[in-house]
Amino acid sequence: MPYVPHTDADRKAMLAEIGVSSIEELFADVPEEVRFPELKLPKPLSEPEILKELRAMSERNADLDHYACFLGAGAYNHFVPSVVNHVIGRSEFYTAYTPYQPELSQGTLQTIFEYQTMICALTGMEVANASHYDGATALAEAALVAVRISRGKRKKVIISPAVHPEYRQTLRTYTRGTDILVAGDEDLTRELDDLKAMLDEDTACLIVQNPNFFGQLEEVDGLADAVHEAGALLIVAVDPISLGLFRPPGEYGADIVVGEGQSLGNAISFGGPYLGIFACLDKYKRRMPGRLVGETVDVEGRRGYVLTLTPREQHIRREKATSNICTNEALCALAAGAYLAAMGKTGLRKVAELCYHKAHYAAQRIAAIPGFELRDDKPFFKEFVVRCPKPPADINRQLLQRKIIGGYELGKAYPHLADCMLFCVTEMNTREEIDRLVEALQEVTP
Repeated sequence: MPYVPHTDADRKAMLAEIGVSSIEELFADVPEEVRFPELKLPKPLSEPEILKELRAMSERNADLDHYACFLGAGAYNHFVPSVVNHVIGRSEFYTAYTPYQPELSQGTLQTIFEYQTMICALTGMEVANASHYDGATALAEAALVAVRISRGKRKKVIISPAVHPEYRQTLRTYTRGTDILVAGDEDLTRELDDLKAMLDEDTACLIVQNPNFFGQLEEVDGLADAVHEAGALLIVAVDPISLGLFRPPGEYGADIVVGEGQSLGNAISFGGPYLGIFACLDKYKRRMPGRLVGETVDVEGRRGYVLTLTPREQHIRREKATSNICTNEALCALAAGAYLAAMGKTGLRKVAELCYHKAHYAAQRIAAIPGFELRDDKPFFKEFVVRCPKPPADINRQLLQRKIIGGYELGKAYPHLADCMLFCVTEMNTREEIDRLVEALQEVTP
């Protein structure tokens, strides 16, 4: 318990200890007009009364229980089966931090091992780690891995402008002050062919997102061959839900796969905590940051789990550490593992199919509204770009009045798309909600 002074002598002694003679002197730097001579609290309320007041306050929130949501752009409203929250709510998982004594953390290590195994199956890769903070940091770490694999001889990282803008910003933050050159997204209109033309002997990696930030499926056939011919690595950022329906990056030659795992059983939660997916080929595992959990047997032949690799500077010498990733986001990874186990291959495919078909239904309906048009005819998954007849911010304000959370205003990150909006449709959006969105768009535009 903190010490609370009870007498004037106590208070004077404490003031003297910090070098002031009075309370007035203590607060001398606070302008007098903003000081409060006393706390003016409202009258006390009983517990039922305060709960009623808090509920009334919460009803003012634009939450997804009361609003239809068509906003994605990296955080997605997917259904979370009840079993997921039951599993992660168990005290042995919910209160655990990190397995500093792995021999005493068999349950935690097993859940991480199961998560890693499922991520490998999902991405088509050979090794997955115990997760990063989020998709953005996983991507940035992957770029650093590519540079390390070249033993520092290759310093250029080419990244597509169609990669999530916050991921690109995080990558530049990671590389600021180093001799690593991040290129490719200076021109926000560049396509994959333009990026392939930039490959040279100094390139460590090419980073693409598939489906990209606009929800479009990239033309990846032959991409890995072009990248590898230049001696570089192909890094692919993914939406894990899309892998229930489309080819995993491992099948088209990716060397490292990263992504945001929020959509796998984790709530949107205002942007976090999330988890970063990171998987790679087996030959690169010793360059990989984060933890790697393995399965083994003890001296009596019983199955057990171990921290196979712990390449962070708190475990090994700093010069040999691959990063200072200080956590494995184990609770979020556990949610992802529970989600994948509960859904299975069939369930995950069904979710992906619902996202795909509902998004295409919504795109078709919106494109039929006079003044609206789909930006192009490229294949897309659950997000699509619509050119609007009036400023997207104005449309979103009017949609919000109708209890509809609209799309992402692309002008925030792509100035040349200032009149465009990125809509997202998941399995959580009903046909009635989509039709209500279409009716609202007809009402709020000329």
